[in-house]
Amino acid sequence: MVSDMERIIESVLQGDQDSVQLLLDSYNTQYAECFFFNNEVQERKKQRQLEEFRENKVRDYAPNSDSDSDDDEPDLLLRQRLATALLCFISSRLQPAVLRVCLHTLRILSRDRQALGPMVTDSALFTLAHLGGISLQQACPQQEEESADRTHSQSYRRAASTEEDAKPRSVNPVNLDSTHVAVEGSATINGSVHHCHKWRGDGGHVVLARGKKDTREENSEEEEKEEDEEVCRKEAMKVLCNVIYNSPRAQERASALSLLQGLWVSLKQGTWSRAPSSAQFYKLRLLFLLTALRPELRLQLQQERGVSVLTKALEQCLAIRWGEGYEVLSDSTTPMSKEMSQDVVEILKTLFNIAHKLHRQEPDEEDAALYRHLVAVLRHCLLLSCDGEDTLEEVQGHTVNILSALPLTCLDVLLSVRVDEASHKWEGVNMDCVHTLLLFMDRRLNRGQRLKEKLTPVLNLLTESSRVHRETRHYLRHKILPPLRDVAIRPEQDNTLRGQLVRLMTHVDTDVKHCAAELLFVLCKENVRRFVKYTGYGNAAGLLAARGLLTGRRNSSAGQRASQYSSDSDSDTEEYREAKARINLVTGRVEAEQPDPMEGMTEEEKEEEARRLIGMINRLSRDQIIQPMALTAEGRLAPLWGQMRADTLEEEEEDSEEDLDQIE
Repeated sequence: MVSDMERIIESVLQGDQDSVQLLLDSYNTQYAECFFFNNEVQERKKQRQLEEFRENKVRDYAPNSDSDSDDDEPDLLLRQRLATALLCFISSRLQPAVLRVCLHTLRILSRDRQALGPMVTDSALFTLAHLGGISLQQACPQQEEESADRTHSQSYRRAASTEEDAKPRSVNPVNLDSTHVAVEGSATINGSVHHCHKWRGDGGHVVLARGKKDTREENSEEEEKEEDEEVCRKEAMKVLCNVIYNSPRAQERASALSLLQGLWVSLKQGTWSRAPSSAQFYKLRLLFLLTALRPELRLQLQQERGVSVLTKALEQCLAIRWGEGYEVLSDSTTPMSKEMSQDVVEILKTLFNIAHKLHRQEPDEEDAALYRHLVAVLRHCLLLSCDGEDTLEEVQGHTVNILSALPLTCLDVLLSVRVDEASHKWEGVNMDCVHTLLLFMDRRLNRGQRLKEKLTPVLNLLTESSRVHRETRHYLRHKILPPLRDVAIRPEQDNTLRGQLVRLMTHVDTDVKHCAAELLFVLCKENVRRFVKYTGYGNAAGLLAARGLLTGRRNSSAGQRASQYSSDSDSDTEEYREAKARINLVTGRVEAEQPDPMEGMTEEEKEEEARRLIGMINRLSRDQIIQPMALTAEGRLAPLWGQMRADTLEEEEEDSEEDLDQIE
């Protein structure tokens, strides 16, 4: 392998394009699906560490990722040399096929975090951006970059040693711009000085006018040239995405080079054109990465009217037709294609990056109109059918994330749609969107994976919508908390939506537990008695304790929230009324009668058993195994001994005051 890579480097240095293409084609085929290039070294390293662990029973070092390797690994140095040579090579005039195969090799190398040194320099980012169709306004800092290139090529040290260690993913995206100005620089590779080009601006070189040809041949040549350029654009964007994703240094330099500004201009041009390029997806992916990894770029994009432009891009991607007001005319018979869904997902993810804090703000009239417009588009996304269940799940998941981030006052658009015969309706209101959210929540509940990430957004969205919109709450209560009939099983043992949510009320993850309990509490109009009725006191105790409602009485804040709800009654079924007296409030079901454990015991034996029980509780409390708790006057739990001590002090103070009164 070492000799093969050295042959590739030598061919690159000689500028033999045919040889380079042949050798790189073979290399790319061999490593097309390779993410780590030091498998053998890693296996030996892991085996050595395992043997040391078995011998010493101590794990002195655990690699952060499979890409960790020794500093003197020869293959790593060769990959860095190859990346340096290729970055210089692609800056010269190449045949489209040769450029494409070089960029493919760079994409493979960009997956290795340890070999990113040559690709995180300003000149490398500048070159890749221009090849990807992104015009950067500022000039490339030549002197700094030439020094960095010499450092990487001469010493071949490991680059990006402080990078995050995680399995790199292949982030797929390049634009071959036929008009450019190049500034010559040099890099030392393998002991020789070779010229490379650094991009500097959007100027153009002179192109001779063509001779007269047959029109069809010209069109054919132009189409073929456009296809080649488009492939190269996409390939360069893939490399750029990998580099930005894998390197914090590249993220920092991209921000300093105003990469986002050039990318934003390119995306807006594609959005407003009738035929956006196929490389648009990779530009959207890069936009998502930049806004996800650099907080200052999120703020910058928000100030650049990012929500408005991305909403327009989403409309164009979905070919939306508008009806009256905020109503979108949809064609439910045509499912969303896989290619379209990829663009939609990237736009939705970027929208969430710049809009995730909007729910904390009170929008003015202009912003409210913009957000309602976006909500109408998101409603359309939510109701679309897709090619494949996984695609549908992904599109709906990202749509829910954004809806949960927008101001609640703008979500009324979800319900303000005309009702037709096929609609799910409740009290004369179109409930298609709420029904879709309910089905989405049900699917996520059944999967039971990564609940905090996957489930809490939809739970929060349904909770806040129910709190604000009366029709939504009534519909969800009808679906989740129908009138009780079967009271023979515990609420958490039920297989209905209610049972699944009640089971989450005792989940180990605090956020998941709180979100599930909050939804059920709001559906019960924050009424403690009704909440305990549907969930059981044992399951409800966590939320009630957190809110200071364990006594069953509303505190002042709960009373204010409860006043927002209508005064409709909670009618009980006949089955529930018959069993109500026998329901155990703690478990929420009718329990079988248990024999009295003290039956047949004398009073002295009962007192002795009580003393033994008190003694065991005292020992457990002294050893801090348990901590007895009691309710305060505010309905919150507090340590029992602290409360008893406070009561004792109050009694002593009262006694001392009485003694003083008697003396006087």
